[in-house]
Amino acid sequence: MKQKKLIVGNWKMNPQTGAVAGKIFDGIKKGIVTFKNTDVAMCPPVIFIPELSKKLSAATILGVQNVSASKEGAFTGEISIGMLAQFKVKYVILGHSERREMGETDFMISKKVESALNAKLSVILCVGEKERDEECTYLEMLRLQIENSLLNIPKGLLSKLVIAYEPVWAIGEKATGRIDPAGLLEIVIFIRKVLSGIYDQETAHSLKILYGGSVDEKNSEGFMKEGGVAGLLVGRASLNPKKFIEIVKIAENL
Repeated sequence: MKQKKLIVGNWKMNPQTGAVAGKIFDGIKKGIVTFKNTDVAMCPPVIFIPELSKKLSAATILGVQNVSASKEGAFTGEISIGMLAQFKVKYVILGHSERREMGETDFMISKKVESALNAKLSVILCVGEKERDEECTYLEMLRLQIENSLLNIPKGLLSKLVIAYEPVWAIGEKATGRIDPAGLLEIVIFIRKVLSGIYDQETAHSLKILYGGSVDEKNSEGFMKEGGVAGLLVGRASLNPKKFIEIVKIAENL
């Protein structure tokens, strides 16, 4: 059976009002209503989740950009998994490079992954190196990041795990380079090799791997068609319904 593609929109700390968030959501929902082969998840700031949950349709899935590993208690500013259940949230992005830059460690991320998977949330675990070097030591860094972020995660919980590869050096205005589909395929093979070492080959090949790194409607086809990924984690372009719908359309037709 053909595996469905997954396109995830990470809105980050955008937009600034609920009215604009609703307009973006409605525009995307309208544009993807006929698509059947692609799952589409939108991850807005959590403050917009209650209103956007009222707009959900069969074609749309809600996700969040972070969640606490704790169920409740004295954790100022945190959002628990239980708080999200009433809003039909199904996905959570964990380990994003921007969160890691704020101080999240692999150990902290592994606790969040464990809590989210146990609560039946689908986890998009982000991994990726900050820079590359000629000696390829970045591969060892990537291996350790994957292993540590999945610490104590049993195979039985992996049916709801997705890996998103996001090379920090290839993202945004400060990017020092760009990855091409052939280079991405090499990394996908490497990630599956690491996963095989942690679990087994069958499990490693069953997990979806996404790519996230300055993805737009112009380069998305190459990443999915030749890069060996099952979908994309889209940043800036996910705030533009026209561009985001085009990316979903490309995934739908592959």
